[in-house]
Amino acid sequence: MPAWISLFRLPRSAPILAFACAFAAPAAMAEDASLPYDIVEPAGGGLPGSGEVPETPSAGYLQRGDIDDNILLPTRGDDIDDDDESRKWARDYFAVAAGVMTTPSYNGSDDRTLLPAFYIRGRVSGFSFSTRGTNLQVDLLRQRRGAKTDIKFGPIVSLRSDRTGRIKDPQVEALGEKKLAVEVGAMAGISHTGVITSRYDQIAFRVVALKDVSGRHGSWAFSPTIDYGTPLSKRLYVGVSASINFYGKGFGRYYFDIDPAGSAASGLPVYNRAGAKGGAGKYTLGLASAYALSGDLRKGFVLIGGAQYGRMLGRIADSPIVSIAGSRDQWLAGGGIAYQF
Repeated sequence: MPAWISLFRLPRSAPILAFACAFAAPAAMAEDASLPYDIVEPAGGGLPGSGEVPETPSAGYLQRGDIDDNILLPTRGDDIDDDDESRKWARDYFAVAAGVMTTPSYNGSDDRTLLPAFYIRGRVSGFSFSTRGTNLQVDLLRQRRGAKTDIKFGPIVSLRSDRTGRIKDPQVEALGEKKLAVEVGAMAGISHTGVITSRYDQIAFRVVALKDVSGRHGSWAFSPTIDYGTPLSKRLYVGVSASINFYGKGFGRYYFDIDPAGSAASGLPVYNRAGAKGGAGKYTLGLASAYALSGDLRKGFVLIGGAQYGRMLGRIADSPIVSIAGSRDQWLAGGGIAYQF
């Protein structure tokens, strides 16, 4: 079903890094855009409007990215014309997407920047993998052919590049650039196909936990997400997603506190409350869609696009970096084209 793909702030070498990270790692969980989804598809039947009658329960597959700086990439499930009754695992597939994203220049900024986005995802022998922005995640629990309920668990590697370059606000730029943070962690989730509108819609719940291992902010990030998506026809898919991001004390201290030296350089007031206590720092709501140029969402060229609204919360939202130099409201949008085979 859905697969919102998150794209996080990238350094000056954004185009090169974005492509490289498409093979290796994302930035901060659900905090720079991402709507999840995978096309719901029956093991032996068709999608709405296909004129085909399903013979077995539909197979659900959801991979979600981070709802923050991401773009939607629908993925492929089992083929309807599959005559291999002996196959145990969901069919292999591979998908690539490229497009552009308009995002805040840093998390909490009111300035915007336009960035290229590249995404890759697939499944081999039942094992799924995906890149979302600057992260890589792998599902170590195999997806069975025709299963309506899918449980996911696996590792994530993420590169957080917030404020590592392209800072447009002169006051925030005067605070100095941050260094790229490397975060590792795990994701776990469950999705179920055939819940509300038809046998083909899908709902999913997922949590992602990350820990900085590079010594930058030295803290953690935790993001629960709920997604819902449905194919309206064999050509058209829509999905929605909601997420909330929690951060540790070190995260708030590194990215949103301002010491006396930083205050003197930037003109922003001294602030130390973001690093005083961990908690909720942002929520996001996303909408995504996909339209198959080939006539079938599971293969060929697909137009993809989406938008996301985010709101900074708590001590992080009260930081002068957000409340004075930036904005609590965070808007993201993107579009592009994907190819699946």
